[in-house]
Amino acid sequence: MAVTEVSVRCSRYLLLLAQEHLDFRLPELKALFSIFGANFEYDRITSPETEPFLVVKNVDEETVRKVMTRTVCAKSAYEIWGTGRTFDELITSLRTYPKHRMSPFCRADSTFKISVHAFNKTLLQTDRLNKIEALSFLPWGGKVDLSAPDHTFCLLENYAGDVNNIPKDPCQVFFGRWLADGQRDLIRRYSIKTRHFIGNTSMDATLSFIMANHARVKHQDVVFDPFVGTGSLLVACAHYGAYVTGGDIDYNTIHGIGKASRRNQVWRGPDESIKSNLCQYGLQDRYLDVFVGDASCPPWREGPLFNAIITDPPYGVREATRRTRPRKGRMSDAPDVRFPECSAYHLRDIFTDLLDFAVEQLEIGGRLVYWIPVYIPEYSEEIIPKHPCLSLISNCQQKLTSNTARRLITMEKVKGFEARCHVPRPLDVECDPYKRHNAFREKYFSGVTARSKLNEKGKQWKHLMAVSTQTSTGHSAC
Repeated sequence: MAVTEVSVRCSRYLLLLAQEHLDFRLPELKALFSIFGANFEYDRITSPETEPFLVVKNVDEETVRKVMTRTVCAKSAYEIWGTGRTFDELITSLRTYPKHRMSPFCRADSTFKISVHAFNKTLLQTDRLNKIEALSFLPWGGKVDLSAPDHTFCLLENYAGDVNNIPKDPCQVFFGRWLADGQRDLIRRYSIKTRHFIGNTSMDATLSFIMANHARVKHQDVVFDPFVGTGSLLVACAHYGAYVTGGDIDYNTIHGIGKASRRNQVWRGPDESIKSNLCQYGLQDRYLDVFVGDASCPPWREGPLFNAIITDPPYGVREATRRTRPRKGRMSDAPDVRFPECSAYHLRDIFTDLLDFAVEQLEIGGRLVYWIPVYIPEYSEEIIPKHPCLSLISNCQQKLTSNTARRLITMEKVKGFEARCHVPRPLDVECDPYKRHNAFREKYFSGVTARSKLNEKGKQWKHLMAVSTQTSTGHSAC
């Protein structure tokens, strides 16, 4: 029994998670572990849904390192040497850790560094040094090197709780050997602030890479975005080695012409395009092409063509939801797509067509990742589109306003395409919140209008109070 317990303990690793997009972190890591052929198992000694500490188990170090080459939701990974609810328990745990596992990293001919990380509390430098000194009983054989050590270790403390009433002592303490950092630097490197070509709805780098990871995009995959816009999702997928393509009904966006979205820039430049974005990051060899097309009338031949479909459909807030008119089956029957006559494209129909297209064009095991807007007071899981050929993998929320949000839906194709007429259309119920055109837009802006009126009343009240104060002050002076 002791041998088994030690082996399990030795196979545990601590992931320090980024404290943003909390709902997306576990699904991203689960998808990445599956890419590298490992099961995603974690201990419940932490609360990774709200806190930045996640203890994974029954995996090897090589798999953890591979996951860290992809994740943007995790900052760093450590091999756990000891853990406890108090610092004394941590010391006891470290004394029982196998010495033969420590010795390769404590040799006399090596250098090391110990850092301290505290969640929800700022530690004084003297406190950090005292905690490091308390670890001097470990078999350190080498010298300290703070600039370029051979091995780095970290003491991590969890002060979870009320930020206005931070506890004196941590509720959990970890000590471990640093293995690797995540890919948080991609957020800065691919920031849309420095992107050559952007639009009103360009997806930020963090969410673009999260979506690519949820879709398990890999080297040599073929990825399609039916609402491609300025190609932010294509850039993220191309970074991971996929061949990328997309389509959009907006002729001006696809060809990079018309009014610019940047501040202090009136018109787009002649070299602004989706391809120029990929060239900016040296990913031009991953670019297949994009085309002007109607998502409701796909031009592709029937059969599985793509490994993943990743998209952000329009909600009718910043971009209109529209399709060509009349709709006559495939794109070859549609009118000129440069300046098409368009009609309303209801959100319900967008999601129905998207799921039908994914079932028809995805390979078995391929994933569809897309956003769906929701009005929070009316939200229930029943409104999430369903299809008998697609399995729901994850459903993550990002709040937009106090009453609205969008949910990132990840689905996987589990069986082959059948005749479309035999497939039940999702959301085809009386309570469908998307059955009217611009239904979400109306709910979204109803909250904005209410807040604007409230702010205006607040300004008027402040003005009246200021006038009253001035008047009373003048009377006192007289």
